[in-house]
Amino acid sequence: MTGALSRRRDGEERAWLRGAPPPRWVRWLPIALLLALCTAQLVTEEKLELGFLLGAIPPLAALTYGPAATALLGGIVIVLLNVPFMDLGRPGNSDVLTVSFVALLSVLIGWVRSRRDDQLVTVRTVAEAAQFAVLPPLADRVGTVRCAGLYRAAERGTLVGGDLFDVRRSPAGVRAVIGDVQGHGLSAVGTVAGLLGAFREAVLDQPDLEGVAARLDRRLVVDSAEDEHAELFATALLLEFPDDSPVVRALSCGHPRPLLLRGQEVFEVPVPSGAPLGLGIAGLAPPEQFTVRLRPGDRLLGLTDGLTEARDSSGAFYPLAERLVRFSADDPAELTDALWRDVLRFAGTVRDDLTLLVFAPEIDPSDD
Repeated sequence: MTGALSRRRDGEERAWLRGAPPPRWVRWLPIALLLALCTAQLVTEEKLELGFLLGAIPPLAALTYGPAATALLGGIVIVLLNVPFMDLGRPGNSDVLTVSFVALLSVLIGWVRSRRDDQLVTVRTVAEAAQFAVLPPLADRVGTVRCAGLYRAAERGTLVGGDLFDVRRSPAGVRAVIGDVQGHGLSAVGTVAGLLGAFREAVLDQPDLEGVAARLDRRLVVDSAEDEHAELFATALLLEFPDDSPVVRALSCGHPRPLLLRGQEVFEVPVPSGAPLGLGIAGLAPPEQFTVRLRPGDRLLGLTDGLTEARDSSGAFYPLAERLVRFSADDPAELTDALWRDVLRFAGTVRDDLTLLVFAPEIDPSDD
C-alpha cells in the first residue's frame, strides 16, 4: 500500500536506542579508534601515553558486535599492549590484567546483547504480524475507487492505535469506515479489532449504512456488557460509493465531517452528526445519511481529529482546509504524501493517533 502502510512509520523511524540497528558510524567507531591510536603512536617521535584509550575499544565493540568480533578486538588490544615497539605508555602487569578483564566482560556483554537483540527481533516480528492482521494494508484500488491514506499510531513502537479504517467491496458498491475509539495505543487495539470484524461482516449483508452503523454499535454494547467497568464508545464515519450512481453516501456517528476537494476548492460535507457508537441507540435512532453527487476529478477525504488537532509551537491547530488547496495532485497517494510532509513541517511531530484516507472515485464525464 502506497499510503497508510508506509506512513505508519514515516516521520518517526525507530531510533538506535529503541531497537533499530546501530548506525554505521557506531560499528566503525572501535576500529577507527584502534587505527587512529596505532597511527598516532607510530608517526610521532615522542611517544604518547595512549594505552589507556585502548581499554575503551572492547566496550565500544560490545555495543554493536557479537561476542566473536568483540573477543577479536579485545585480543588485538591486549597484544598491542605487550608489543615493545608500540611503546604504549609501558603498561604494567596490573594494567594488562585490567584491560584483559574489561575485554572479557565486553565479550560477555556482547553475547547477552546479541541474544537480547535476536529475541527483540522475534517479538517485534510477531507483534507486527498480529497488528497487520488487525489492520491490514489498504489496497490502492477497491472497485472503481482509488484509495490512499496515511496512518500513524501515537504510541511509540506500535503499528495500530486507537484509529481504525477499512475499505471493502459490497453488493451495494464500495464501503469504507474511518473511526476513532476511546483511548489510544495498545489498550485500544481490542476495540479496534472488534469493530473492524463487525464492519467486514456488516458490509456484506446489510442493505444500507444505517444497518452497518447499528451492527457496529451492537458490537461495542456487547463488549461493554462483558465487563461492568468498561465504557466503550467510538466515533465513525461510514461511506458508500454505489456502482450504479456517481454519488457518495455518508453517515456520521459523532465523527469529524469529511472534506470534498473539487479542483482548487475545499468543501466540508455537511453530514448530520449522530450519536457515537457504543451508546446502544444506533438501532433505535440511527444517524441520518447524507448524499453528495460527485463530479469527475473529485476527491473525498475522511479523517480523524489527530490531523486537525496537530499543533505548532505556538499552539495553533493545523488548518487542514486552508492547506489542502495547495495540493491539487490527482493521484491520492501523492496527495497524502504532500499532506504528511506539510503536517510534519507545521507541527514537528504528531502526538495523537492520526488517520487520513483519500478516495478518488472514477466518474464517467457523461454522468456529470
